Amino acid sequence: MRMMRWAPLLGLGLLAGCSAVKTHRVRGDYAQVDRKATKRLVVVAQPLPDEKPAVGELWSLIARQWVNQNRDFIVKDNVALPGRPSDTTFKGLCVEGVEGVLWLDPSVSLKGDGAEAEVKAQLLRCTDGQEVWAAEAAGSWSSRDEDYAARVTKFSEELGEEVAPYVVPTTKLLAATLETLPNPELTEADKDEKIELGE
Repeated sequence: MRMMRWAPLLGLGLLAGCSAVKTHRVRGDYAQVDRKATKRLVVVAQPLPDEKPAVGELWSLIARQWVNQNRDFIVKDNVALPGRPSDTTFKGLCVEGVEGVLWLDPSVSLKGDGAEAEVKAQLLRCTDGQEVWAAEAAGSWSSRDEDYAARVTKFSEELGEEVAPYVVPTTKLLAATLETLPNPELTEADKDEKIELGE
């Protein structure tokens, strides 16, 4: 009987051990400070993964859409920039109406019919450049997955055929990473603004 009781727990432990997410953290004062104040974001992918602008655009776009659809943040824009950032507070992206920057620091390389990818991600608030949330994740995925065929086609048409082998690995890695993001608290006006985004 004891063995039967532990078997499901062991299975869960093994699944958790295989997670793409290696670490993640949220500020201790998130609920008091940022939950109501850091809601409107811009996503930046920098440096460019595989040094390809279209692939950087893919990363930032997938992240923007995932966060808008799965969290209460209002992601207003996404960009991909070359080189290492000289200013990791991203003050240049903190324009009026933006309260935080979701920075993706990706690395990806195609291997056979898939890709090895890793990402360091941070949510930085615009008021002082301080970290609100961070995560690191990595893994290897096939570029082929029937469940993602429509997404591959959509992004290839939008960004060019060169992004096709990156779509599945990028989507799976970012979904696992961004799943650790906290949820902000929106006012009724914020909710209306989010609905207007249409994502």
